[in-house]
Amino acid sequence: MDELIVDGANRVGGEKLEVVKKTLSSLVIQVRNSGKEGEGVLNHGVGADFVQKEKIVPAGFGQIDVGKRCVSLDGDADRFVYFQVLPGSSNKIELVDGDKILSLFALFIKQQLTILDKEDGHQVHLGIVQTAYANGASTDYLKKLGLEVALTPTGVKYLHEKAHEYDVGIYFEANGHGTILFSASFLSWLETRNKELVSAPEELLAVSELINQAVGDALSGVLLVEVILRHMGWSIQRWRELYRDLPSRQLKVKVMDRTAVITSNAETEVVKPTGLQEEINREVGKSMHKVGPNYVS
Repeated sequence: MDELIVDGANRVGGEKLEVVKKTLSSLVIQVRNSGKEGEGVLNHGVGADFVQKEKIVPAGFGQIDVGKRCVSLDGDADRFVYFQVLPGSSNKIELVDGDKILSLFALFIKQQLTILDKEDGHQVHLGIVQTAYANGASTDYLKKLGLEVALTPTGVKYLHEKAHEYDVGIYFEANGHGTILFSASFLSWLETRNKELVSAPEELLAVSELINQAVGDALSGVLLVEVILRHMGWSIQRWRELYRDLPSRQLKVKVMDRTAVITSNAETEVVKPTGLQEEINREVGKSMHKVGPNYVS
């Protein structure tokens, strides 16, 4: 039977999954770092934030997990990232972050809407929302699919607000925080079509009921990932290979006055100090020629 190994970050997500897994008949969930009886320290060497930033295995994971599908929740269970433990290494992983979660959701929703369009001819406004922290390869991949991609300033409140402008709006940050929003008018139309026994509305309605549209929710997000992977017949390896991430690194740099740096275009371009963006472009250009094709067909 299919198995998912979960890092519960020593807090509420792990505890609740212990309850949820008892209701699932076709998926075995093994919870580690559940925080039972006060064991482990919240987010200390565990959790989605640790895994996403450090790109190493959380506590309780190792070579026995090579090849297995693993997911890490954060302490309050509003974020999640998937990963695989690499063979021959004590702690290295292949990360499947929020950008790839977004891409998986977007691909599935697009497929269902395409079926709906063929059966009904009804045009649905699907929008993808990201921030400047998204890996550029994910944005390119989504645009290659023909999807509308909007950028907002950093912060869930901006992403959520923009996603509300679409019939179906999908947003995720690279850290694994995000969700899918369905407009009330679109859901009403889906319910009407579902009564006519059309398949695509039924699946889209099921997604709207599974995903938590109010806020980022790691538990419902993980369950939706599992449903989609099974629907598509995909392994985590196939999912991971949707595109290749462009090289990136995040650092905190101390400056005398951070207000001196002024950005535009959803924080993707530096306006002031004058000349800084040109220097950034020059440095980025040195790396870009070393990067091969980003898509896997």
